Amino acid sequence: MSKMYMSPGGYMPLMPNGTSNTQSSMQSMMQMSFYWGKDATVLFHGWPGKSVGMYILAIVFVFLLAMAIEVLSNQPLIKPGTSPLVGGLMQAFVQFFRISFVYMVMLAVMSFNGGIFIAAVVGHTLGFFIAKSRALALVNKEEDKGSSSVRNNV
Repeated sequence: MSKMYMSPGGYMPLMPNGTSNTQSSMQSMMQMSFYWGKDATVLFHGWPGKSVGMYILAIVFVFLLAMAIEVLSNQPLIKPGTSPLVGGLMQAFVQFFRISFVYMVMLAVMSFNGGIFIAAVVGHTLGFFIAKSRALALVNKEEDKGSSSVRNNV
C-alpha cells in the first residue's frame, strides 16, 4: 500500500486510485470555493439538504442571526442607575448570545454557499442600519428635550 505524507501529523494510506479514503470523503462533503445552489450543508449535517424550502429557511435564519448580532452590538444594554452587578450580568448575558450568533453565522458562511454569504452580509448591513438609526433617533430626541427646556427657561 502506498503512503501519502500529511503535514505535520504523519502518513495516510492511499486507496488504489491514489486518493486517501478520508480525502475522497472530505471532497464530497466540503465545498472549498463559493458556489451557487440549494444543495448545501449549513451548520448541521443534512440541513438544508436538497429542499428549496429548507434552503430558503437557512437563508432567512442566517439573515436574522446577522441582524441580531448588529442590533445586540450597537444598543445600550443598561439603564442609568442600575446596580453594577446586575448591569454586568445583563451585559454578560447579551454578550453570550451575541458571540454565539457570531460563531453560528461564521460557520454558516464557511459553507461557501453564495446565497448564505449574501444573506449574512445583507443581514449585518440591515441590522447595523436599524441599530444606528434607532441610536440617532434617541440622540435627536434627547437634543430636542434639552433645547426645548432651554427655550422655555429663556
